[in-house]
Amino acid sequence: MLPALLFPLVALGLGWPLAGRLALDPAEKLGAAVVLSLLGAYLLAFATYLLGLPPAALWALPLLGAGGLLTGRRALAALLADRAARALLTGLALVTVWCLGWLATIVSYSGGGWTSDWFEHWERLRFFLERWPVDTKFLGFGALPARPPLANLVTGALLAPGGATFAGYQLATTLLSCLAFLPAALLAGRFQRRGAGPEPAGPPALLSASAVLTVLLMLNPSFVQNATFAWTKLIAVFFILSGLYFFLRSQDPAAPPAAAPLCAVSLAAGLLAHYSAGPYVLLLAGAWCAAGWRGGAGRAWGRQTARLGLLGGLVLATWFGWSLAVYGAAATLGSNSSVAEAAPGQPLAKIALNLRDTLVPHFLRPLDGALIAQRSPWGYARDWCFQLYQLNLPLMLGSLAWLVLARELVRAGRSAPAARRRFWLAFVGGGVVLGVAVHGARDHWGLGHICLQTLVVLGLAFLAARWPVLSRGARRVLVAGAVVDAGLGLALHFAVQSYALDRWLAPGQPPGELLRSYSDSAFMNLAGKLFHHLRFLADMGPHAGALALALLAVMLPLALRQAACATRPSD
Repeated sequence: MLPALLFPLVALGLGWPLAGRLALDPAEKLGAAVVLSLLGAYLLAFATYLLGLPPAALWALPLLGAGGLLTGRRALAALLADRAARALLTGLALVTVWCLGWLATIVSYSGGGWTSDWFEHWERLRFFLERWPVDTKFLGFGALPARPPLANLVTGALLAPGGATFAGYQLATTLLSCLAFLPAALLAGRFQRRGAGPEPAGPPALLSASAVLTVLLMLNPSFVQNATFAWTKLIAVFFILSGLYFFLRSQDPAAPPAAAPLCAVSLAAGLLAHYSAGPYVLLLAGAWCAAGWRGGAGRAWGRQTARLGLLGGLVLATWFGWSLAVYGAAATLGSNSSVAEAAPGQPLAKIALNLRDTLVPHFLRPLDGALIAQRSPWGYARDWCFQLYQLNLPLMLGSLAWLVLARELVRAGRSAPAARRRFWLAFVGGGVVLGVAVHGARDHWGLGHICLQTLVVLGLAFLAARWPVLSRGARRVLVAGAVVDAGLGLALHFAVQSYALDRWLAPGQPPGELLRSYSDSAFMNLAGKLFHHLRFLADMGPHAGALALALLAVMLPLALRQAACATRPSD
């Protein structure tokens, strides 16, 4: 499909003329190019909307991207000649095709209480492409400022040249979501080089870590389920982790001048993708100020901080300035669900209870299970597991991966310098507390999926970095957990979303009875699809599901082989 063909031009080519000239390693240039390209696509798409230009004007984006790659072809050739950069591109391709394979099996979205968000983002994309009235209420009640627009505008820019279809929207959203692999792999390589464990005697750190991370992400239910659900949270994770990586890079001795500005624009773009980036922006801004205070905070630091604040502020002003002018302060600042749904009463008690319910699995505490109640036995089993893989922070990492991660964090912390320990305790601990605290309402199931996906992907990156120094027993635990997760979090989940289990285990069930056997949320999603006559990627051909399964059967062995080769000690 056309969005897949245009994607490399838009997501890499737009920013390449600038990124290719930066004093960064080739793999870092790749990450920087994607940050700058997506930000450029957002700015150009928003300008197209504000200037009243037709959607056909968005053909300029892939054309400019192609021109950017052509003018920077020498730097691009150097990038492709670099082993670490090629490892990143290979891992990204494997993760992306794997997620697209699962996406192509989805006949209707379902899972726990997930409903309607996918359609709201489809409406928001069309708001910009079709110039709906500014007083449009999404899903009948939500105002435009309730959610930031970057991902909707970039997705619309990818669809506009060939016409906006829902299948194309699914495809473009998954392509963008899988980009979270890139900064995660850069961080994994950094962890392995800078004290996550003794440097392995074999392959370079980034090659080894990115290959293992590829497999961990492919078999992680939280990541794959979010990458195949049409919303914007993993797109925000890409920007947050990019900001984190370039923040850490900016603190290195002889840091490249581009690192701090890239951190600033990444974090600003993350806020414009999803407001869940807010806690991490605050934490990294605090860490920047703490580092400046420890270093004396002279005039040079003050000038640099002012420049970075101005740079990030200009990016944010493109959306907030327009929204304030059109919608006013009340709608711009108060329509987001975290504010609009804030529970009255005792906020500290609410935060403490939400923290408990995010950290303690639902089966260990009394809970009203009406949300996932249904007559379908496999639907109930899927939802029971889904609520763990999406809402409980430890199990979002994997059924057993959290145990290995906890052990390795303790081991690494013992040998890490005190300053590094303080930073990571503040970043991770603050991310958990703030990520739960910013949610306005009381939620008895847990809130892992709202703001904590960044920490999940970061934790998997750390595990990938630790692979060379894991004991044989820890590796076996990690592998065993991945097998369980692949069965309960992937195979079961997508078998329900494709209605495959109904065809195999209840072939004579009448369609109406089949639909009523699932939860209310699942029924609402399918009803929405049918009412609006939407064609999913799975509906594009009679053999889409079979082709998707064949693709999946090829991707996992390729990823495992790549990981085995990358982690094999050299002679």
